[in-house]
Amino acid sequence: MTTVAQPDTIKTLTTHYIDGAFVESHGREVMDILKPTNGQVIGRVTLGDAEDTQGAIAAAKRAFASFSRTTKEERSHYLRQLHKAVSARIDDLTAVMVEEYGGVARFARLIVESGANAFAAAEKGLQELPLKQSWGKTTVTLEPVGVAGLITAWNANALFICLKLASAVAAGCTVVIKPSEMSSLQTRVMVEALNAAGLPNGVYNVVTGLGTTVGAELVRNPDVAKISFTGSVAVGEAVMRDGAATMKRVTLELGGKSPTIVLDDAALDKAIPSALVLAFLNSGQACAAGTRLLVPKSRLDEVKRAIQEGMRAYTVGDPADPNIMVGPMASQKQYERVESYIRKGIEEGAAVLVGGEGRPKGLEAGYFVKPTVFVNVKNDMTIAQEEIFGPVLSVIAYDSEDEAIRIANDSKYGLHSAVMGTDIDRARRVASQLRAGRVVINNMTDDPQAPWGGFKYSGVGREYGKYGIEAFLEPKAILE
Repeated sequence: MTTVAQPDTIKTLTTHYIDGAFVESHGREVMDILKPTNGQVIGRVTLGDAEDTQGAIAAAKRAFASFSRTTKEERSHYLRQLHKAVSARIDDLTAVMVEEYGGVARFARLIVESGANAFAAAEKGLQELPLKQSWGKTTVTLEPVGVAGLITAWNANALFICLKLASAVAAGCTVVIKPSEMSSLQTRVMVEALNAAGLPNGVYNVVTGLGTTVGAELVRNPDVAKISFTGSVAVGEAVMRDGAATMKRVTLELGGKSPTIVLDDAALDKAIPSALVLAFLNSGQACAAGTRLLVPKSRLDEVKRAIQEGMRAYTVGDPADPNIMVGPMASQKQYERVESYIRKGIEEGAAVLVGGEGRPKGLEAGYFVKPTVFVNVKNDMTIAQEEIFGPVLSVIAYDSEDEAIRIANDSKYGLHSAVMGTDIDRARRVASQLRAGRVVINNMTDDPQAPWGGFKYSGVGREYGKYGIEAFLEPKAILE
């Protein structure tokens, strides 16, 4: 992934990071990187192949022999080094996320900072996690599972790489990272940062390539003991199925169709702005986005007015502008996907309250869509059941609290949910009945020690804090 200056400013990336060094790609396929604000080529990346991946796996396997035997104190030291190294490049990582992915500046920086802070959170989680317990003549130790393949998605590259790597390092595992090829420029900056942390050679290796080549080799290779994957349900199913042939341990963080329940006692001047933040996270390209807004039928007219007022803030445009709330979709393919769902919503009888089909005026060159809010949505409509991964919100009316809970749970997904209301005890009671891995009350909030992951089709296993570290550990009992 070596950067070569070009007269036309196109960045050329030709190397991968294997065994502590940048090495030229064996794979020869070249992919253009397009800027989502205008569709212009800003980079070219040479994609890795099975041989590149095998070399990275072999390096991780060699490094595992010694790294797996490091102490808590040694791993904590490496996590502090990683935190320091990535924190030093926050500005660079934010800028390249804005350029390559089109993430709005205000949210891109939060993603990058969360990634850097994942190393500090993992150090804390490691200190709280007992790696050895004894009773009588029995001793149980938690030991690193082995070489792990980390496969990440394109919508939060810095966060996913750091989060998975932090948990693996804390557990004593070595890794091969396969980031999305659509995040190649971001990955280059991240690898430069990681390289400055001074970890032993082979502890982490990075091969950029397609899921059908690099990802497939990680999943089928018997020297890889675990896969941690973030992405679509369809690919997650394939990872679980194909990994079974070599008894892969898997952590899958997949999609979501997250509900936000506005209770009838909610203060709409606070609840609706919070709900809109949840809906349009990362321009809607977020697995946790609250894309179903469940509101009491008795307050529907109030809610509509509050949404129309709140949506004035959701301006679309250049993601580098700090005042912009919604940037472009990541690619032409994603733009077409979102547009197709907006058309589908109209065809199925939902009414457009805000937004609609087509690009916003004056933004015809890039992959921009209009932030869209549908009303008159039934929960069995396509736009209420399928993950759109764009700035599209479905408003669903309910008659009673029990019906709201039923609608919220009537989804194949169960990643994230939210409850808005002034009676906190009631909000907690409703939250306890939602089938989701994480539920927030009255606002979007985070706790890096709290587990992250989903019920049902939203995935298998958990990330963050000690829960994420445990996913890279195996219990071993010694009995005398």
